[in-house]
Amino acid sequence: QNGIMSGLMQMLLLKVSAHITEQLGMAPGGEFREAFKEASKVPFCKFHLGDRPIPVTFKRAIAALSFWQKVKLAWGLCFLSDPISKDDVEKCKQKDLLEQMMAEMIGEFPDLHRTIVSERDIYLTYMLKQAAKQIELPRASENEPRQFIPAVVVGVVGMGHVPGIEKNWNSDLKIQEIMSVPPPSASSKIFKFVLKATVFGLLGYGCYRIGRRTVQFVLSMPATQSYLQRLTEVTQQ
Repeated sequence: QNGIMSGLMQMLLLKVSAHITEQLGMAPGGEFREAFKEASKVPFCKFHLGDRPIPVTFKRAIAALSFWQKVKLAWGLCFLSDPISKDDVEKCKQKDLLEQMMAEMIGEFPDLHRTIVSERDIYLTYMLKQAAKQIELPRASENEPRQFIPAVVVGVVGMGHVPGIEKNWNSDLKIQEIMSVPPPSASSKIFKFVLKATVFGLLGYGCYRIGRRTVQFVLSMPATQSYLQRLTEVTQQ
């Protein structure tokens, strides 16, 4: 539904998620599930999914990477097998180590960091600010002055997004640009065509080989040979 490259990337990220779940015994995103559970216990609490839609993030991330960067990233995700312990998770909660990991990601895949982290920092900040707007109290009449009360908001985000949200909080944010999906590049179109041609070519060749072997097997059967011999004799007569 979202394109070949986006679909392949989602499959690889699901593999990463499964690897983390297997290593730690819990799936990523548990904090959001816990937030949803707790919100259901609070009367009149509204639960908002404030992150940018995944298809938009994937498409923008894929469009930002060059062909070789895509290959490098896919290779790294395919062969991800490093053991992860709960101590490693606790270390990631340390601010200095987290900033170091983010810096390494920026150095290796700067465009990927921009689309997956920095742009989502902006989107998350925008959605939090929308949720934090003051609430207008109902008025008995039009002549009654407007009264507002502050909104109570609990935001649950990944630790890696906290610095970006703090940085963007006092800025005038516009999210139209980071919600647009750029058109596919020429290299993406060529890769898509080659991939489709390869898949259909292999399917066609496979069907040809299977069909050929099936015909040869049927023709080699005694019953088939006897039937063909009789048919030949009838034709000659």
